[in-house]
Amino acid sequence: MTVDLLLGLQWGDEGKGKIVDVLTSKYDIIARFQGGPNAGHTLEFDGIKHVLRTIPSGIFHKDAINIIGNGVVIDPVVFMKEIEGLEKFNIDIYNRLLISRKAHLILPTHRLLDAASEAAKGKAKIGSTLKGIGPTYMDKTGRNGLRVGDMELVDFKERYRTLADKHEAMIKFHDVDMQYNLKELEEEFFAAVEQIKKLQFIDSEEYIHNALKEGKTILAEGAQGSLLDIDFGTYPFVTSSNTTAAGACTGLGVAPNRVKNVFGIFKAYTTRVGSGPFPTELFDEVGAEIAKVGREFGAVTGRARRCGWLDLVALKYAVQVNGVTELYMMKGDVLSGFDTLKVCTKYKYNGQEIDHLPFNIEPENVEPIYVEKKGWKADLTGMTTYEELPSELKEYIEFIEKELEVPVKIVSVGPDRTQTILK
Repeated sequence: MTVDLLLGLQWGDEGKGKIVDVLTSKYDIIARFQGGPNAGHTLEFDGIKHVLRTIPSGIFHKDAINIIGNGVVIDPVVFMKEIEGLEKFNIDIYNRLLISRKAHLILPTHRLLDAASEAAKGKAKIGSTLKGIGPTYMDKTGRNGLRVGDMELVDFKERYRTLADKHEAMIKFHDVDMQYNLKELEEEFFAAVEQIKKLQFIDSEEYIHNALKEGKTILAEGAQGSLLDIDFGTYPFVTSSNTTAAGACTGLGVAPNRVKNVFGIFKAYTTRVGSGPFPTELFDEVGAEIAKVGREFGAVTGRARRCGWLDLVALKYAVQVNGVTELYMMKGDVLSGFDTLKVCTKYKYNGQEIDHLPFNIEPENVEPIYVEKKGWKADLTGMTTYEELPSELKEYIEFIEKELEVPVKIVSVGPDRTQTILK
């Protein structure tokens, strides 16, 4: 059997959680392959809104096994609070959730180091979520990190102390005014560690290999978005992991020839949280209206998202890098009511027209070139078939398909899992 991938194609917040939830009934295993508690995958059903941060979005389906892969970084405190939040739904967490021993741990001092580093940058800050993600991945690549499997070792606390002491020295180096009580943070951390040890730890690459041999179906779930990839995103305003298709191979131990379908999710417009270039960003009442109707606030951070028109230059780049085979368009309902929509199809880059994403897309180098499309007035939220959609929306979708040379297979018309139209 093969593995299918589900990825965000923009700067995150595309709606991956909802789509994983919708698709889960087709898969035996849902596996998260990168990122950490900076993710906020939102699912809505039965009138309840759920936000998952580390746990895969298939956890609400009783027949699905959920795996946290080796490419994920885990904050034990945040993770246990997430599990506690699910207890009222009678989910069999201890049998349906498995954790790779090779996943790295976020320590309290990682979070402190993250805050100190960002504060020291002043106006040059990159918009970190301050969850300790970056410092944890730095320790991973620097070969200093602690992993889930280390919690099973007798000298885990000694290993922790060595790394935490190193972090405290680094915090002092940043020379910023920080007040914290590490002893209090550590008590909470070690209490959470004891709780996590009650869950099932696995050698995930072996588990997944055997599952494929047995004919199991697997969906790999990414976090953040392709334009935040550490290698291919808008560096340095990126996350610390590989959010693209390649990250699924290294984040789960899956060979490239095992990957079959790559499902790419994008919004009908574009959003971005935090700092970084954003060529199609809107600063007028249109941008404010999109933000209001689309409820564009981070599920985890609560930060307002910047909004702009759909950028097909950036989207085409993400499709190419990931090898996307199917597109899923989210939040088509948010654009209802506008007389005219704009779509960026090219950039004016250093005086020349280009249709690819250049090395630098800062505003002094890039100016978006738009085509205009006719908007639609209809309320989409109650529609259930593609045929019901207004002709202007269908033309918008067909234009995107032609430009990207990939079919749009799903159109989302609302936040609930039922508000999903298959094309």
